Amino acid sequence: MNDHTQALAGTLNMYGGFTVDETALPDAHAFAQKLSSSLQVWRDAGHRLVWLRVPEHLPDHVPIALRSGFHYHHAGSGGVMLTLTLATATHLPNHGTHMLGAGGVVLDDAEQLLVVSERFRRDPSKPYYKLPGGALDPGEDVREAVVREVLEETGVHARFEGVVCMRHRHEARFGLSDLYIICRLRALSSEITHDPGEIDECRWMPIDEFLHSDLVATFNREIVRRAVAGVRLAPIALETDQGYEFLA
Repeated sequence: MNDHTQALAGTLNMYGGFTVDETALPDAHAFAQKLSSSLQVWRDAGHRLVWLRVPEHLPDHVPIALRSGFHYHHAGSGGVMLTLTLATATHLPNHGTHMLGAGGVVLDDAEQLLVVSERFRRDPSKPYYKLPGGALDPGEDVREAVVREVLEETGVHARFEGVVCMRHRHEARFGLSDLYIICRLRALSSEITHDPGEIDECRWMPIDEFLHSDLVATFNREIVRRAVAGVRLAPIALETDQGYEFLA
């Protein structure tokens, strides 16, 4: 009979997976002993999968776990997540496969469009105008992120009005896919103070000029056409524990 008191502490989730309590991990020598005892305890208990996050201040635990059959799942700030599959039919969910970003179609009271030309671009000999935007921070809502990105890049305060469309493409940074959400915003200020570390030029541009400029990508022109035409998800959002759900 296996002594459960010698097993690593943790909790069982609704899918039959066991998550080891990373805050209760002992030193490397004791961890190796407890892990050996835990393997049989977990199997006897019928656990399907074991999740083991090793904090970065315990690096010696990683090779011990790998030798016991664990595999890398993902790494993040502060540690690395390892998994051990105990049931052959277990579905192991992937870690994040997409990067999420947001861009803003920002219009002022004169219906001019806020545009930027980034400092780092393929051809620095000429400007290349696009919409301000960038990546979401962890735990950040889309409408908060796009307002923040516009302010950081241009110095312009803006109000979120709705989602215009989305772009989905593959082979982005780090081999991930990229989901970019384009939003419509109304400018609340007009003075521009762009970030020279990211942006070479920022200006208010007449919409017609943007739509006919050779210095604008076809995709960006189409986004603005849709936004100006009023094509967007309704600016109605249901607030939930997980954030906001936009309704078409």
